[in-house]
Amino acid sequence: MINLIQEAMSAGARLFKACGEAGIGLRTYRRWFREGEVQPDKRPEAVRPRPANKLSEAERQQILSTCNSARYESLPPSQIVPSLMDEGLYLASESSFYRILKAHNQLNHRGQSLAPQRSREATTHHASGPCEVWCWDITYCASTVRGQFYYLYMFEDVYSRKIVGYEVYETESGDYAAGLLQRCLLREQCLHRPLVLHSDNGAPMKAQTMKAKLEELGVLPSYSRPRVSNDNAFSESLFRTLKYRPGWPSSGFNSLEEARRWVDRFVNWYNHEHKHSKLRFVTPHERHSGEDAAILAQRQRVLEQAKKRTPGRWGRRPIRNCEPVGSTTLNPEKRVVEKDVA
Repeated sequence: MINLIQEAMSAGARLFKACGEAGIGLRTYRRWFREGEVQPDKRPEAVRPRPANKLSEAERQQILSTCNSARYESLPPSQIVPSLMDEGLYLASESSFYRILKAHNQLNHRGQSLAPQRSREATTHHASGPCEVWCWDITYCASTVRGQFYYLYMFEDVYSRKIVGYEVYETESGDYAAGLLQRCLLREQCLHRPLVLHSDNGAPMKAQTMKAKLEELGVLPSYSRPRVSNDNAFSESLFRTLKYRPGWPSSGFNSLEEARRWVDRFVNWYNHEHKHSKLRFVTPHERHSGEDAAILAQRQRVLEQAKKRTPGRWGRRPIRNCEPVGSTTLNPEKRVVEKDVA
């Protein structure tokens, strides 16, 4: 840095300006460069006074022996310090206890529970076409018998929102899910093609049978973080549409066959009649089959003709966006907004 500052001075720059560009003060430069030589950094060799509140070696040993005593060996400092205070004795704060234990390599996880682990960030996946990224989940379907439920297994294509597979069973099972997945792949003709299957961390999703079937079919599993409200947002949104659909039996289904018939009608409506708001109001089947581009182009021509007939009703506002929706992202990365520094 001294060489760069001197090079700038040789080119005609003023010293304090060059120091400012380097991010140091003029006094710092003169302390670093004296009598034509660069001075050594004396900070590592500096002798600093001992803090007045520092624990003595005897006090540190007393804390360590207290933590290792038979009475307190199984307790954390957050339990030891209050217990000592109840007896009228105060050695140090909890943070000092933790610091001393860490310095002696005694701050380790103990007990039968698993040590806390830092949760990893969810992997981001992009779907630019059908049969690239799927998600699936299981939801409860109540019966008329209290405490008895039917379980709806549902696979959804993230790109088109099309329900590519579903079934209602009486139990949750990884075997049922594995068989349904294979039938979905055969029906969509995407067997042994690169496919990501996203789910939450439920037991059927991580069953050994399901994992073995994913590996056999060449499907890449994707699991979300546990205890997160939006861990499987596409499936949860689909289930909300399902259970808020008019005709949903709030009192429960009378039988498994009735539940299956109701779900059949819902899937046919959702895939072929329901105009999805996130797809520019085309149906999932139209999006899945690639028909959405022609449909949206026709809507754009209709809007342009309507605006041409009555331009006063539109003013300067453009017509509604009729461009096909682009790729869909699963678990998008958070945007970092940089604040302007005045």
